[in-house]
Amino acid sequence: MLRGCSLKLVKYTTMKKYLLILFAVAGLLTSCEAPIDEDGLLITSRSECYVSSFDLLGSDHKSVIKETAAVDTVAQEIRAEVFFGTDLTGLYPQFKLVTDAKLEPKITGKVDFSDLDNPKQYTVVSGNRKVRKTYTIYLTVEKPS
Repeated sequence: MLRGCSLKLVKYTTMKKYLLILFAVAGLLTSCEAPIDEDGLLITSRSECYVSSFDLLGSDHKSVIKETAAVDTVAQEIRAEVFFGTDLTGLYPQFKLVTDAKLEPKITGKVDFSDLDNPKQYTVVSGNRKVRKTYTIYLTVEKPS
């Protein structure tokens, strides 16, 4: 009878040790979480901050830019010519950013680019969230042929 009790006590003690180890490891893992920003994105050590390419899609999700947009990372400007007849009121801007960077304001749907005299501006924020660069988008419309 004592033998059965001591065996149960050994099993209980061993299980208790495993549970303590499990909780200790879980505590270490949760205390080493990487920092995240207000959007739930990982904040990294990267300070690079630029747009590598830009496109505009129409309602049919096809590019409305006549040739590849010119992205000037020094002047922080994007220049593009759109096809004649393009409806500029409902376009989907597509940015390719350096790794870990994010864009402000967020693009959540169609954007109205019809006011060509007041170009749109977007800010690229680096992965470490310390560098911000505002890019201005200048659009022109193709001349009718």
